[in-house]
Order: sequence, then structure tokens, then C-alpha cells
Amino acid sequence: MSTINTSLEQASVVAAPSKSHNYRIASIPADGIGPEVVSAAIEVVNKLAQTMKTFKIEFTHIPWGTDYYKKHGRYVDENVLDVLRGYDASLFGSVGAPDVPDHISLWGLLLAIRGPLQLYANVRPVRTFPGTQSPLRSAKASDIDWLLVRENSEGEYAGHGGRSHVGQPWETATEVAIFTRVGIERIMRFAFTAASTRPKRHLTVVTKSNSLRYGLVLWDEIALSVSKDFPSVTWDKMLVDAMTIRMVQNPASLDVIVGTNLHMDILSDLAAALAGSIGVAPSSNLDPTRKNPSLFEPVHGSAFDITGKGVANPVATFWSAAEMLGWLGEEEAKEKLMRAVENVCEKGILTKDLGGTAMTKDVTKAVCDEIERLG
Repeated sequence: MSTINTSLEQASVVAAPSKSHNYRIASIPADGIGPEVVSAAIEVVNKLAQTMKTFKIEFTHIPWGTDYYKKHGRYVDENVLDVLRGYDASLFGSVGAPDVPDHISLWGLLLAIRGPLQLYANVRPVRTFPGTQSPLRSAKASDIDWLLVRENSEGEYAGHGGRSHVGQPWETATEVAIFTRVGIERIMRFAFTAASTRPKRHLTVVTKSNSLRYGLVLWDEIALSVSKDFPSVTWDKMLVDAMTIRMVQNPASLDVIVGTNLHMDILSDLAAALAGSIGVAPSSNLDPTRKNPSLFEPVHGSAFDITGKGVANPVATFWSAAEMLGWLGEEEAKEKLMRAVENVCEKGILTKDLGGTAMTKDVTKAVCDEIERLG
């Protein structure tokens, strides 16, 4: 059985930390199905640690989220950054609730962490799992084996802009995208490095420089400059609109994909759907300098339509936890967890989003049992 080919540790711009084998992880389940899938992931990781006996891991619950916001008027503690710096990493669930505007919840929690901690590399591996199918009729499972790299600290989500003349017919709102040379170059180097560790050694740079003639022209220029330091990596450039067509019509032509904050936010959801379900899509919010602890989370969001029904797919959170273990230096544990998840999927123990009938607890138990079987 092949395993997921996404070693984020190799893509780091600095060496991995020395292995202490004892880790403190902040658990931030937050909203919606977040508590359901995070508790499932903690159960699976604890089973892995107990079975392998090569590392110890301690999860500490932090109650940030919409309930916390309603009680305290803010989504996180005032010393949020100091709190998180006391841990080796964070495992996050989801944020958002129907009775709070999304821009308040997102900026109050996730974006309050990503930017200040400079978790500038958002990495989203995507592939079709054994026992599942892509919606693309002609695609083979091997056609979708991608690593999406999203610039995670600036661009369209920089928070610059404002509103004036509120309530008037000429009310004006501006949203200023910020692109800096340092921000573009560091994410481009990260993406080229990641591509250099994979078999295809290919990178696609997503842009929109035909119409966005300043920030994304700079994006193109820096991509070309950085590419000269990676002669072993072939690369091409795609406009974001054309990229959606290529992902559907020629998925096998893609390997590592890098783009701006907004573009990759959208394309990564499309990628997850093409792979079978957003329920299997993980992500890592990384500080490749390792000065700050990184944050790992499923992509699927709070999903209030299924909250409390016990049907949420925990695989995305399992995969996020596996990437966390790999980032911490526990590569063997990461590979064993992913092998267990793949084997369970191949056996047909799937939640509804993947065409199965299993509940969250069924998938969780099956993965724990498989970990024990693998030894």
C-alpha cells in the first residue's frame, strides 16, 4: 500500500528540531463539528502513542471559539500568542457559527493566530484514498496526488482597507491586497523546496497577472528569480481561471501548486472535492523557521448542518494530526497513522460524504484497531 507522499519536514527551510519524543499539544476544537473530529483525532493519536511507545504526547484543551466569544466578547485570550508558544503545536477543529458573522469569527480566532505567529505557509496535501473515487470519471487515483501551498500571511487577507460614507448611495468599501517581496519570496522558496522532494519535481505557480498588474506581476517576477536556484524542478505558470480547467481536465499534469492567499483558498476546496470529499482534506499552518509553533487543522469548516449527528468525517483531522507528527519529527508515526487510515478506507469503512454508512465513531474505532493490528 502506498503512503501519502507529502513530507512537510523535508520542505522546511531549516532543519527539524531535535527529537525530544515528548510533546505538548494545544487542542482547540472550537465550533460545529470541530469538537467531534478533534476528539476523534486525539483518540487515534493516543492509541498510536500507546502502541508504538516511541513518543509521548499530551493534549491540553483550550476553549476558544464562539461560546468563548459570547461569554467574553473575544474569541481568544488577550495573551493568545504567549499561550500558544507554550506548546509544540496546535490541533484546531473549526470556527464559525450561524449567529455570528463569518468575518468576526475568522478574524477573531484563526487570523488572530496565523498572521501574528507568521504561519506563512499553508500546506494542503490532496489525494484520492483507496476505496474511494474521484468525481472525475476518467481520472485514476494516481492522477490526483497534489501538494497545494498557500501564502498564508498577506495578499488579499492582509486586513487593509475600510468603509466610508456608510449608508449613502456612494458608500465605498476597499479591500487592499498586500504583496511584499519578502512574503512572496519565502513562500516561493518553500514551494520550490517542497517540489524538489517529490518524484515529479514539478511546480505550478498560480497567478492572475494579466489583469492584476502590480502585486501579481511582482509575484511572477519573483517566481522566475527563485526558480533559478532550483534547476532540478520544472515549473510552469497558470492564470487562476485557467487553472480550474486544468485541475478538472488534466489532473495528472499537476504536482505542487503555489498561489496567493485567496486563490489557493478557493482552489484547495476544489482540489478536495475532486479528490472525493472535503472531509478528507487536511492542512498545516507552518512557520518554516520554527520560531513559533505551527497549527494543524482540517479544511472542512464547522459544518453546522451535521453538527451533533455523529456523521462527520474525521479523516481530514486524522491526516492533519499525521502531518503534525511528521512536522514534529515523528515520521514513522505519521506514516503508520496514514497507513491505518488508508487501510480502513480500502475496507469500505467510510462516512456518508464518501459514499459509505459509517459514523464518526465507527471510523475512529476502525483506525484505532488498525493501528493496533499494524503494531
